[in-house]
Amino acid sequence: MKVLSVVGARPQFVKLAPIARAADAAGVEHVIVHTGQHYDPMLSDVFFDDLRIPAPDVHLGVGSGSHGVQTGAMLGALDAVLSEHDPDWVLVYGDTNSTLAAAVSAVKLHYPVAHLEAGLRSFNRRMPEEHNRVLTDHAADLCLAPTRVALEHLAAEGLSERSVVVGDVMTDVLLGVRDAVTDEFPQLLLDAGLREHGYYLATIHRAENTDDPARLRSIVESLSGLDRPVLIVAHPRLVAKAAEHGIDLSTGTLVPHRPLRYPELVSVALRSAGVVTDSGGLQKEAFLLGVPCTTVRSETEWVETVELGWNVLAETHEAIARAVQRPMPAPTDAQPYGDGRAAERVIEVLLEGARA
Repeated sequence: MKVLSVVGARPQFVKLAPIARAADAAGVEHVIVHTGQHYDPMLSDVFFDDLRIPAPDVHLGVGSGSHGVQTGAMLGALDAVLSEHDPDWVLVYGDTNSTLAAAVSAVKLHYPVAHLEAGLRSFNRRMPEEHNRVLTDHAADLCLAPTRVALEHLAAEGLSERSVVVGDVMTDVLLGVRDAVTDEFPQLLLDAGLREHGYYLATIHRAENTDDPARLRSIVESLSGLDRPVLIVAHPRLVAKAAEHGIDLSTGTLVPHRPLRYPELVSVALRSAGVVTDSGGLQKEAFLLGVPCTTVRSETEWVETVELGWNVLAETHEAIARAVQRPMPAPTDAQPYGDGRAAERVIEVLLEGARA
């Protein structure tokens, strides 16, 4: 069996790592296509090094652009790639423009599509990620759901017959990285003068939080007035928009820092007093690390983190400050995201489908 994975952004590289290992262990031929959607080395290349992912077989190098331009460039390049490699499955990940472009290209060329992390819904149609994930689920031949809630969403949309729960592959990665970084205190925290549980970790990058100057200024003011230092990992989009709007990312308690390698991010999150983010992945990573999370959005795909008390949605200045500084949540032994063996199940399901 030959599986062709299409990835292009940081969360997809993390999900790719356990899939690549599981494919190798099962003797599955695995072709990796990097669209180049994330082209900053700290958001791309280092993940292949840190997570020991084989180098991409194909790099499209599409770079940045509007949603239409970026997705169109990927589509224009992927047709030839799929025809050349002739895979049994095209495996797409998550909810980016790379996900949608690969799904559309594969469907048009009649290659079976499997969507990893299928069934997640924010029910916010203003989010481009929501468009991407819904369209991809309905185009896919196989929907690989990470949770029971995701499977319920797929069933409600008439997709239950081609859907299966496999667990969350990011859990596979996180548990291994967590164990590897537990004993070594990060040098970057020493350099910044930050002590264990004496700071918050923040990441802000979504368009709805960065593109409106008043919105971004309000978020920065909220973070800069918290009761502990805030290590803010400065995504290139945040840096560019802050500069454009004349917003200082080093004001008050804020401690800006370059994007982190994945093991660094896990280590820093693990030792923080709390996480503040608009990232989907980091919400779940905080939960798995036992760290309280505040999500600067009106909704989340990872509803289990909220239901279990480890994540709070907050949008206003006051709500963000109140949520971040709340008491520690009650401990839980719930495992809504699986046992760390999701990638093995993905490969098993693809093998069964290829034989069918």
